[in-house]
Amino acid sequence: QVQLVESGGGLVQAGESLRLSCAASGSGFRINPQDWFRQAPGKQRELVAGFTSGGSTNYADSVKGRFTISRDNAKNTVYLQMNNLNPEDTAVYYCHARIFTTTWRDVWGQGTQVTVSS
Repeated sequence: QVQLVESGGGLVQAGESLRLSCAASGSGFRINPQDWFRQAPGKQRELVAGFTSGGSTNYADSVKGRFTISRDNAKNTVYLQMNNLNPEDTAVYYCHARIFTTTWRDVWGQGTQVTVSS
């Protein structure tokens, strides 16, 4: 069973930073690099940061210049460094990946809450 385990969420004040981690656990799988989505109350889930097929990064306009996604392939772990957080970043952050065992399928983490107070 392949799982994505997130960590690093919490409550911070505006202007502060957080670092999220997403580790893929299990065996016998191939994984495309994880990406990060978020969902705020009453809003649709949106892509925050990810990797293109060429290996470069892409970001939602609202987080460009503040968030950085990185990965450690040896650990099957992806990180999201979030700087200069503001209250509009408050959401549940989900890790997502395309994983191949017998077929390709989408896998989601359980979500981690990020709350930014003003």
